Amino acid sequence: MISEFIELSEKIDRLAELTLSLRAENTQLRQWNAQVRQSNAQLFAEKEACMVRLNEVQRRVEGLLAQMPDPNGVTVASVPAAQTEEAQ
Repeated sequence: MISEFIELSEKIDRLAELTLSLRAENTQLRQWNAQVRQSNAQLFAEKEACMVRLNEVQRRVEGLLAQMPDPNGVTVASVPAAQTEEAQ
């Protein structure tokens, strides 16, 4: 009977150690998760800033292209829509 108590006591000790280990791992995972979320938020903000810059660059390039003369001597902006459809 004493051996059963000793065995039970050892199991309780192992369970307590496992519980402490899992709590420590949980704490580490929560910290890692918080860091990943912060990094993700920073990357999202950088992505948004890049998209704004990219849209601005696209707008400016389109504006410059609209100002360029056509190699055939016709400006792009002055070509009627019906002529461009016929050319296709």
